[in-house]
Amino acid sequence: MAAMALTLLMLVTAQGSDDETVETLTIADSTGDWGYPSPYGHYSRGPGYIRMSLIFDTLIWKDENGFVPALAESWEYLADEKAYVFHLRDKVTWNDKEPFSAQDVAFTIDYIQDHPYQWVDSSTIESAEVLDDRTVKITLTEEYAPFLDQVAGTLPILPEHIYDGVSDPASFMDSEALTGTGPFMLKSYDKAQGSYLYEANEDYYQGAPRTKQIKFIKVSQEMASASLEKGDVDAAAVPGETVDSLKDDGFAVIKGNHDWVAKIMVNHNKEPFSDIKFRQALYYAIDRDDLVKTGLRGYGLEGSAGLYASDNDWHNPSQEEYAHDPARTGKLLEELGYAMDGEGEYYSIDGYPDGIELLATADTERQAELIKKHLEDAGIKINLRSVDSKTLDSLVGEWKYDLALSGHGGLGGDPAILNKVVSDMVSFNSARYDKNSDLNEALKGQLAEMDPAKRKDLVDSAQELIAEDIPALPLYYTDSYWASNDLVSFYFTYGGVGSGVPIALNKMAFV
Repeated sequence: MAAMALTLLMLVTAQGSDDETVETLTIADSTGDWGYPSPYGHYSRGPGYIRMSLIFDTLIWKDENGFVPALAESWEYLADEKAYVFHLRDKVTWNDKEPFSAQDVAFTIDYIQDHPYQWVDSSTIESAEVLDDRTVKITLTEEYAPFLDQVAGTLPILPEHIYDGVSDPASFMDSEALTGTGPFMLKSYDKAQGSYLYEANEDYYQGAPRTKQIKFIKVSQEMASASLEKGDVDAAAVPGETVDSLKDDGFAVIKGNHDWVAKIMVNHNKEPFSDIKFRQALYYAIDRDDLVKTGLRGYGLEGSAGLYASDNDWHNPSQEEYAHDPARTGKLLEELGYAMDGEGEYYSIDGYPDGIELLATADTERQAELIKKHLEDAGIKINLRSVDSKTLDSLVGEWKYDLALSGHGGLGGDPAILNKVVSDMVSFNSARYDKNSDLNEALKGQLAEMDPAKRKDLVDSAQELIAEDIPALPLYYTDSYWASNDLVSFYFTYGGVGSGVPIALNKMAFV
């Protein structure tokens, strides 16, 4: 299907030998700590999932071209039963040497019903039946178009002999919690330093990894390219302005799609943000083109109200675009009863609001300052507050904020991402917006529609409704670059790692 085609611009084609052993590969990360790398211990963002995925395998996986076998060597869909049958590989073992079987898969499916896994919607699954030691049938509650991507290719399979009886998996931090079937095992983890050290699982069923150790260390975004140049790290996400220099020095650089969006989370549970007109007024005031040209130094793409980037095959060009228009902002505010203060600077009603708080982090401070200027130029007073990223996520999750400059990936994967970041009522990455019944119906309908063309129509409709209500304000999509010294042939995964993580750290690149 054309709408699912993903293209990658290869600035330099990696030439790492698939047979050459790499003793230790050091990877830079600007945040550092992403939680304990167990299925229930990792932080609920892409880098946390990546760290867990090195240890735990799923039924199927993806490489740069699409789905590939993992624990299941083949599978088929029984349409009349709304069920998938997975045929599992033989002679797979957990990293504690215990044998893996279909019972572990059935156990995992049952376990997430009582202990939901943050990245998978378990309500779509009715049951899991073991047909024999190497065959399992998973029956769905209803047709669910993204099952392979969002469940079979995302859900880490748990060992029954370890997790049976674990009543609080989020607090299960014993070494046994990291008993997986994946290509690596955790050797050390330093939460304070934000460092991880993995060692190869030499008994991995797809072959012993040629990378024997993977080390993650904390390096700021500003220092990532310099750390590569000095040889302190072997791979890192790097700023666009350093790409040409790195290429000239012989580093391999690849560019990903616009799958990560920066957006302003809006607390629509309270006034004045609960009013669609007020949210629209905010959006018209923000100069997204300036954010890309000045805030990102040109390395990005202007945000679209319906969430998908304009160069994404799922993008609906018929949605409202909200071109920068401060005059329109003023008109909308006046329609809501706002008037300029005595000095002609800011809009308010009887002195309210006396400044709107905008949360940002050190990494987004430059963009936040620009947003503050745009809004204040349009007559909306902003109080900027800088916090660390985890505090920001926490405040958003607890609805203790006005506006927050945040973001997420996943837009290169299945359109189930729209449900996750719009109508999911739990995640801090979601707008948690259910006030539009037509939007709710379109989002629910696209998940159940198995006909690709009809599903595209529903996704188009959902984008128009999202753009109309704008429960969050999409600002820009960053150009993402991954650079390395070519010890490993890195690539961006088709549709993103797991359910859509747009990071060039697919574990199979190390095997």
